Amino acid sequence: MLESPFQIPLWVDLVAVGVGALQGAMFAGRLKERRIDLLGVALIGIIVGLGGGLLRDILLGQIPAALQSNWYILVATGAALFGMLLQQLFQRLNPLIIALDAVTIGLFGAIGTTKALAYGVPEVPAVFVGIVSAVGGSILRDVTLNLPIALMHVGSLYAVAAGAGTTFLVVSHALGMPMTVASIICVILTTVIRLLSVRFGWSLPEQRAIASWPRWRRPENPPAA
Repeated sequence: MLESPFQIPLWVDLVAVGVGALQGAMFAGRLKERRIDLLGVALIGIIVGLGGGLLRDILLGQIPAALQSNWYILVATGAALFGMLLQQLFQRLNPLIIALDAVTIGLFGAIGTTKALAYGVPEVPAVFVGIVSAVGGSILRDVTLNLPIALMHVGSLYAVAAGAGTTFLVVSHALGMPMTVASIICVILTTVIRLLSVRFGWSLPEQRAIASWPRWRRPENPPAA
């Protein structure tokens, strides 16, 4: 291994997991037509809260961090059930939840990227691992619920925010910035981009077939010479 990955206290990691699980429960609770029971809500919470970290460690060939402590699954399950029972309250606190979720994306992205670098993964794949760590929970949620993957639709800048933050981390560290400093800036940058995208409705352009672009079309009835 090259160097130690970016470390955060266990309680901060658990808060991030709890926020993810809380959002997963709130999301599942809004799907009234699916009639998801308490066990289903708990499972969705666990998937959202732990999914990114699980995918990260699987990609790196490591035992998932969630399986090395009793607290991860307990916190994810408790937060999911708590979120479902108090869904109306948390709906009113939605701006706070969005802000915490943005910070969580940054934390998971920084941890995933630095952990990949620490295990000798090259820079570009390390950015990929960081992005997967940041957004993996939401992808697994949508797959589990048989829904279109929200990450792939207009209006979601989760991956863009995580990609910007993790790319900055890799580049700045390669230029000599200490890993801890680069990771903190990564979290801040990811959080700011995500919050600004929510505030101002930023999104990537919607895909269009090349044939629909006017400059690529030939006139159907060219003028006579």
